[in-house]
Amino acid sequence: MPAQGKHRRSPSTSLGRTLAAVTTGGAVLALPVIGATSAFAAPAAAAAPQAVAPAAVAAPVNSVAKAAPTKHSVVAGETLSKIAREYSVSGGWKKLYEGNRKIVGSNPDLIHPGIKLVIASSSDGKAAKASPSAERGTSADRADRSERINAAPVAQAAEQKAITYTNDLDGWIRESLAVMAEHGIPGTYEGIHRNIMRESSGNPAAINNWDSNAAKGTPSKGLLQVIDPTFQAYHVPGTSTDSYDPVANITAACNYAADRYGSIDNVFGAY
Repeated sequence: MPAQGKHRRSPSTSLGRTLAAVTTGGAVLALPVIGATSAFAAPAAAAAPQAVAPAAVAAPVNSVAKAAPTKHSVVAGETLSKIAREYSVSGGWKKLYEGNRKIVGSNPDLIHPGIKLVIASSSDGKAAKASPSAERGTSADRADRSERINAAPVAQAAEQKAITYTNDLDGWIRESLAVMAEHGIPGTYEGIHRNIMRESSGNPAAINNWDSNAAKGTPSKGLLQVIDPTFQAYHVPGTSTDSYDPVANITAACNYAADRYGSIDNVFGAY
């Protein structure tokens, strides 16, 4: 019988020891013993918790750009351009002026404290008041607000004083100048006074019954000797329709002089 051959046992890549039996009361537990060269898949890791998307948070409301009132009360120092910028009026000061021409008058450069302007809606349906700091800086806006607040009482007091006029030539001229300013009619106190003294010597009831106008049935009347057709054509809204009324007579005459001569200040004789 041939000798039993000896074979070298090749290194095993399997488990060194596959099982170790442990008995406990007859039960056999099979416990794997991991060999040095064995590779096993690691037990599946617990699934990483999915990131929960945060609930949608409503965008914060811009505390500056908010729905503005439908009307803006003008304070001293403001202009149509400035107000249009503050409220982001589409079309700028021209659009703002178009919507408020009746209250502003014929001169958009002249707006009086206390009048209320209607603010047109912006594209989103609301008149949004833009952030002043976006245009000129917070500190500058504070200074501007402070200036307006400090100036407001003075302007209001001045306005209240200005609306009380004496019932004499000085008061009539000053009241006429205020009306003229509202309507953009040029003229100065000196120019008006000089022409009144030449035409009527300051008598509001003066009438010329002897010149060519009188011969045509339209005598010159009042402080600045205006004939009825001229008075009616150049009458300024808001004043009396009586051509003898001192303020109405002055403003109509100055309106006519502005149209024909550029200003009552340019009149130095019969006009």
